[in-house]
This record gives sequence, structure tokens and C-alpha cells, in this order.
Amino acid sequence: MPATLPLLAALVVASASAGPAKAPEKPIDFNRDVRHILAGKCFACHGPDDKVRKASLRLDVRAGALKPLRSGSSAIVPGNATKSELVARTSTDEPSSVMPPPRFGKSLTKQEAAILKKWVEQGAPYATHWSYRPPERPGVPAVRAASWARNPIDQFILTRLDKEGLAPTPPADRPAILRRLAIDLTGLPPTLEEAHRFLNDKRPGAYERLVDRLLASPRYGERWAQPWLDLARYADSQGYANDPNRTIWPYRDWVIGALNRNLPYDQFTVEQLAGDLLPKPTTAQRIATGFHRNTLTNTEGGTSAEEFRSAAVVDRVNTTMQVWMGTTMACAQCHNHKYDPLSQKEYFQLYAILNNTEDNNSGSDAPVVSVIAPGQETAHAIATARLDAVKKLLDAETKRVDGTRPEWEKKADRAKLPKDVAALLALPKRNPSQQLKLVAYHRSQSKAWAALDAEMRALTARVRMLVATTPVLKEGKPRISHVQLRGNYLDKGERVGPGLPAAFPAPPKGAALDRLTLAKWLVDDNNPLTARVAVNRLWEELFGIGIVETSEEFGAQGEPPSHPELLDWLATEYVRAGWDTKRMLRLLVTSATYRQGAQATDVLTKRDPYNRLLARGPRVRLSGEAIRDQALFVGGLLSGKLHGPPVQPPQPLSGLAAAFGSSTDWSTSAGEDKYRRALYTRWRRNSPYPSLTTFDAPERTTCNVRRLRTNTPLQALVTLNDPVFVEAAQALARRIVRAGGKTTRQRVVYGFRLCLTRAPSDREADRLVNLFESARKQLAATPAKAADLATRPLGPAPAGMDVLDLAAWTVVGNVLLNLDETLAKR
Repeated sequence: MPATLPLLAALVVASASAGPAKAPEKPIDFNRDVRHILAGKCFACHGPDDKVRKASLRLDVRAGALKPLRSGSSAIVPGNATKSELVARTSTDEPSSVMPPPRFGKSLTKQEAAILKKWVEQGAPYATHWSYRPPERPGVPAVRAASWARNPIDQFILTRLDKEGLAPTPPADRPAILRRLAIDLTGLPPTLEEAHRFLNDKRPGAYERLVDRLLASPRYGERWAQPWLDLARYADSQGYANDPNRTIWPYRDWVIGALNRNLPYDQFTVEQLAGDLLPKPTTAQRIATGFHRNTLTNTEGGTSAEEFRSAAVVDRVNTTMQVWMGTTMACAQCHNHKYDPLSQKEYFQLYAILNNTEDNNSGSDAPVVSVIAPGQETAHAIATARLDAVKKLLDAETKRVDGTRPEWEKKADRAKLPKDVAALLALPKRNPSQQLKLVAYHRSQSKAWAALDAEMRALTARVRMLVATTPVLKEGKPRISHVQLRGNYLDKGERVGPGLPAAFPAPPKGAALDRLTLAKWLVDDNNPLTARVAVNRLWEELFGIGIVETSEEFGAQGEPPSHPELLDWLATEYVRAGWDTKRMLRLLVTSATYRQGAQATDVLTKRDPYNRLLARGPRVRLSGEAIRDQALFVGGLLSGKLHGPPVQPPQPLSGLAAAFGSSTDWSTSAGEDKYRRALYTRWRRNSPYPSLTTFDAPERTTCNVRRLRTNTPLQALVTLNDPVFVEAAQALARRIVRAGGKTTRQRVVYGFRLCLTRAPSDREADRLVNLFESARKQLAATPAKAADLATRPLGPAPAGMDVLDLAAWTVVGNVLLNLDETLAKR
């Protein structure tokens, strides 16, 4: 027997006696397991910012982490936790040695310390932050329940659900998915006609045809403009203390139009950041640059125009990186970024790209372009044509009249002239001002000239009324840019030229680093963030939470994606399909994932309260704009008018005024303008529309990426008592009486379907019938109150309608508009 065989046999016996072999330890993944610990607990003192770095230890890059310390030890010795100071300092309970120190207020948990130890033992491998790597298109995973999947999205979701031991929820019923889809794509519930059309369409592809109809609706652009206007910090006022009005609604209308015509997202980007730098830019492309004219302007007396011009450029740097790359560049304004590889110098290199526009914090909002007000195109054309004709006639008449002036000056009877004119005639020599005054008087004595002059003035005023001016970007002379020490525009450090952060791919060689290059760099195929950020935002709007929950932060401080492979597949698909936003939305809403029922079992609620795993459909409260628009819509009050100047719907009187400015109160718009969609409401930064802010709308002084939903008693007070909602309930009551049928139960069913698309259950219908009858009985005892409830503020009851009935139906309507199911999508 060979000598090695006894040894081999002994090893086999020993192995068998020791029991089954231990499974290999799961590798620690730096991006998944480690980065967020270091970013949250270590980078503030041991990160990219060299000015505050402690002990010369840098933990955000491997070379810095392995570098020997002044003490001679090392923070990390790959593979050796015992010799690694990082492990020792994060595992000890000794207050003088533990890291992070107690005063930092963010101690590591035992689990986090254990992860760091295992990571070091496994060699302490680092990796580029996941979002800084260009997305690679993953293969679509194969799944067992392939029949459930309607498109690749579902295969990614189902793969994760299988791993978690969960199964999808059955599809939502037709009324529920119809209402969900209509609200998501247009911001409004479906009409009864649309509901009837879809619910009775039994042909294959009925749902897809519904999707296409909604995407083609002009309401689509209005609905999807709202979150973009949050990003653009759009407002109809200049901000700061006095907050005067600003005319910039043509930019808002450009956004609506661009979305409705499905302008590809890369072009959508370029036109807003640099439309004026395109070859032969159109007026519309120049208006698009209003995106960065939404910055605040301070017109208060005694302020420095340069200070606030610089503040506007700073805001443009922050907003650009936040909107397109989900990056908190603002952290690097005063110092090197503490968590991401972004230096203060790089911040001001970006600043230098945006620092050359002509706007300069002047109250005039110049430079501007002129646009014809919506609906006034014909009137403008007629007035302009007549103005041109009158100008020619006036020029001819002026030439004729002026030719008679020398003879008139010789023969004029000075006794019959006004004293000042006679005095001018007596002068041996006149200065230019005196001569102009005399010429004007002489011309005015011609009835023909005076009539033409008056008509021209009136037409000029008329044309001006039909035109609006809106602020735009215009490149001016290059300015010298410096690093601003501690962010102070007066404290200038190193001079810098235009540049882009080195952590991301470089722009094309030889390209001039201007706004156009910046815009194209953002939507370049090699940019790792822009497509991810964009599709994540679409996902967030539909599902209530993004694949990356922190849609405003894709850096080290952000949350990792719940489905990283799906996010990269969507990002690459968006680019592959030409940045076609409607196509991407169609893909999302036709997935089986989106079409699931929204009901949550106790198991799912406990296991996945925020629905990150997508084992059920989305159920979230609507935005303030959608809640208001829906109430007016089901009441039959909502105006379908598109575009135009902002309107002023009813709001409570406060009796307040902005500092050094005008009153924050306003006069309610007349006619249908009172009932325009919330998107068109005048947005004043110092006092945004109260009912919208109650439902979490931002002030829009700065870019707002994500509205965090709150749940407060004030919200119920708005929907129960705000005059807009009371009026909507009154209008709904009249609609129910007019078209809901003859019996109380028929009318209940009709009103319920208007609000929720579905028919009520018997129990729901019984309760609403009882509510109507009890309300009518109580109101009969107080006719004056009943009359008020039925008619104020909407107006007198239509002929033939019983006021007491209308009052009772107003109570029912108010309840319907306040149902949880009405205020949410399910």
C-alpha cells in the first residue's frame, strides 16, 4: 500500500466523524453591505474632504484605507482582522477608543461591526459605487411562473419574489385598474363614458388600447408636468422678501407641450439647459431655457445684484446635478464633498460653465422673448396686420403734414395758438426738444394724422396685451470664475475654468465646455446616472416609491436599489428606445406587476409594509393637485382649457402682505378660470396655494425631487370645509339629481361610480341611502341652513331642483369626496 493511502483514509474518517462540511461563508459585497456603513458612520471624518479628515485616514478609497497610519498600525490589513485598527476601534466598548466617537452620535450596531470584520477577513475588497458604473444591460431572468409575466419587468420582480418566498397578488379588477391607470397617466379619474367603453370591451388588447388613449390625451402632459415643475422650482413670482409676480408661464406651457408631443428625454434635456445654443434656435427652444430662469431674484432695495446673481448660478449647479444625476452637488459648494468623490474645485468648474448668461438679478427679468398668449393667435394676427397697414398710412400722412410745416410757421396766427406754441414760434433758434414739441403740435392739427396716430397707439396697446414676455437664458461675455471659499462669493480662492467632475466619464475631446456640451454630456450613453435617475422617477410616480427610494440621492448617502438588475435593464431600455418616455410608461403600466390588486394581506403588510418587493399593486394617497382636480372633475366643474396665464382660484383671505411687497390675498378669477386644473394656479413662493401645501406641495424656492407624503388632520379639514371642495360637492349633488336616475338608490350608485368608477356594494349603497334620508330629515328643520348648504358658494339652484334635496345630496357628495378610496389610488 502506498504511504499516502493511510493518511488519506485517516482524513476521510476524521472528516466523517466531524459531521457535514460547513457551507462556504457568503461573500461580503462592498456596495451592498459595507459602503452604507462607512458612508453613514465614517466618511464625515475619514472621507473625501481632506480639510476635515482626521488622522490622515481616508476610508472611501482602498489606497487610503490601507495606508499606514502615523502610529505605525494600519486601519485595514486585508485578511487580518486582528491587526486592523478599523476592526478594533469599531468592536470595542471603551469610550475613549471606540469609533465613531460617542460625541458623533452615530454609533455602529453590533451587526454593522460584524459585517466590517467579515469584510476585512475576506480581503477588504472595494468597488466603485454602484451608481457611478455605467448600467450594463442584464439578461432577463427565466422564471417558473412564466405565464404570469407580461413583459421583462415581471420576470425581474418574480425572481425576487421567488427568493423571498412570496407570490404576486391576483390582478386588480377592471374598474380598479381603469381608475388607477387614468389617474396615473392623466391625473384625473375616467369619465363614465370611458369606463363604459373599457368595461364593455371584451376584445383582446382592450387594456393596451386604453393605455394608448390615455397617453394620447392632452391631460397626460398636464399630469406629468406637475412633478417636473417641482424639479424646475417653477413659480409665478421672483421670491425673497417682496416676492413680486413674474411672467414665466410660457415655460410651464412648453413643458406641457413637450410632454404631450413626447419630446425624447435627451432632447427635452438639451433644450432646457441649452436651447439657445442650438443652431438657429426656435422661439420654443429659447423658451425651454426658462428651466434655469426659475431661480429667485432679489429686488429689495440695498441688496447686491452680484451676490444674488451668483446665488442663482449656485442654484443652477445644484439643480442640474440633482435633477439629472441624483447627486447632491450642493454639499461641495463650501468644501470637498464628505461622502462622494466630488471636490469643491469641481463644483466651481461646473459653476464656470453656467456663469456666463446675461441675466443679472435685475427686476426686469431680462433677457426675455415674446410669445402670443394661447387662444389669441387669430386676434394677434388681425391686430398686427392692421397695425402694419396703419403704420404705412401714418408714415405717408406724417410726410405730407411735415411738408406743410415751413409754410405754416410763416403764416400761423400766433394770437390763436396756445401760448407755449406761440412762444416756440417766436424763438429765433430752437433746441431739439423745442423743435420736437412744435412738430408734434403741428401734426396734431391734422384730423387725418391725429386719427391714424390714435388708432396706431390703440393697436400697439392691443398687440402688447396679446403678447407675453418670458425670461430665457442667453449666453453673454465669459466671466472669470473662482472657487468661493466657504461658499462666499466675495471670498475668492483659486481661479477655475469650466470642467466636469472626474468621477464621471469625460466629455468629448475638444468640445467647448459650455452649457450645450454639459447638456449633451448628461444624456450621453456613457453617463452612468441620467437614465437610471429618470426611469427611477417614472417608477416612483407609478408605484409610490422608487426602485431607489432616495430618488434625490444616488450617491453614497442614498439607499441602494431594491431591484438593481431591473433598474439597469430599464435604464438601458430607455436609452435603447431613444429616450421615449411614453413608450417607457407604456411598458411600466402594461406589466403584470403594475396590474396587481392593491389589497395587502396581514402577511404582506408585516413583511413588506412599503411594498418594496412589489407583491401587490400600488396604493398611495393622491397629490394635492390630483385631489383638487378630481373633486372639480366629478362635480362637472373642471375646465378643460389648456395653457395660458396663471389663475387665482378661491383661497382664504389672510390680510397679510409679503415684506416690502403686495398683499398675499387675491381676487378670485372669474368664469372657467376659477375651475382650471391646479397646475395653472398662480404659484407665489412666499404663500403657495394653501390647500396644495397642506397636501405636501413644496414652496418651490429650490428644486424638489420627492414629495414626502404626510397624514394630518388639516388635510381632512381641507377636503371637508375648503370652499373649493364644498362647491365641488354642491356641483356633484346637482349632477346626481340631474342625471342619476329617479330613485335615491339609483342616484347613490351614479354618484359612487362618478367618484370611484366601480359600483357600490349593497352595504355601501344602503349606508349612503340612509345618509341621504337622515340628512334630508335634519335639514328640513333648518331651511335657511339647507339653502346655504345647497347654494353657497356655487350659486342659486337650477330651476326645477328642490333645494332641500340638493342640500342632502351635497352631504352625500361631501362624504364621497372624502372616502379614503377617493383620496387614494388602489
